[in-house]
Amino acid sequence: MDNLSFEQALALTEIPDNSIDELAAIANSVRSEFSAEKIDLCSIINARSGKCSEDCKFCTQSAHNKTEPPVYPMKTADEIVRAAKRAQDAGAHRFCIVTSGAGLSDKDFKIALEAIAKIKKETALFRCASLGKLTKERAQLLKEAGLNRYHHNLETARSFFAEICTTHSYDEKIQTIKYLQEAGIEVCSGGILNLGESPTQRIELAFELKELDPVSVPINFLNPRPNTPLANRKKISANEAAKYLAIFRLILPKAYIRLAGGRAETFAGNMELPFKAGVNALLIGDLLTTKGPQACKDINLLKSMGFSVHSH
Repeated sequence: MDNLSFEQALALTEIPDNSIDELAAIANSVRSEFSAEKIDLCSIINARSGKCSEDCKFCTQSAHNKTEPPVYPMKTADEIVRAAKRAQDAGAHRFCIVTSGAGLSDKDFKIALEAIAKIKKETALFRCASLGKLTKERAQLLKEAGLNRYHHNLETARSFFAEICTTHSYDEKIQTIKYLQEAGIEVCSGGILNLGESPTQRIELAFELKELDPVSVPINFLNPRPNTPLANRKKISANEAAKYLAIFRLILPKAYIRLAGGRAETFAGNMELPFKAGVNALLIGDLLTTKGPQACKDINLLKSMGFSVHSH
């Protein structure tokens, strides 16, 4: 499946949403071949919230959207470390420091570096961050502080990106990813489905990610938020979502396909479905501005399905 062509992948999108069982089973066998029955669990903290200068149409934290998200400055390093310890107690293997905005001031970046170093010293967690655009120098500083992985989503296909965000470019995203790879930091990069993109553009995103070769690929499903430009979009169905999870698995056989934002709304009442379609990583706990399912319920479900939730 490593050599699945664009045309072959696009043909899979035409499978009816109510006839995905065989596709899901194939994707799940590929997942099992590369990662056995292990599930990677990560948790995040919204370390700086709101007033984002970027104009992403899906985001409640954008200052361009008439929303009322939580707004607060950068949390202290100690606050971030305490949250990391709570995440570890809840069963997370990884902890990601997430901040709103295009990037951090020197002051806030120093707080992030301090927190990463303390998390490395005081917990068994793998360290991840999502701090916006980076310079080559900042990527190296993050590596030296003990960062294992950096999250920087492409969000959507290059051909659709300008429909979703105009305040930064696709190439800026790619450049940050290249700086991370040069610094020896693992890359976590994925996107959001159901922003209004076509099936072809979903496959385009998957192949753009394949070219970048991220270790982790978080797949989010739009959870339309009030007062954002995408507030009235119809939610994706569970079967359609699972179909694309399976297709991404086949295009990116060795990556951690991470079920992330919007999953509770998309798979309500059928949370086993994505894990039968090739998913082998999960974001647990609360999200940036919305509550997430209880971590213990997620872990109990995964164990009941025969998965191992130990760190690996």
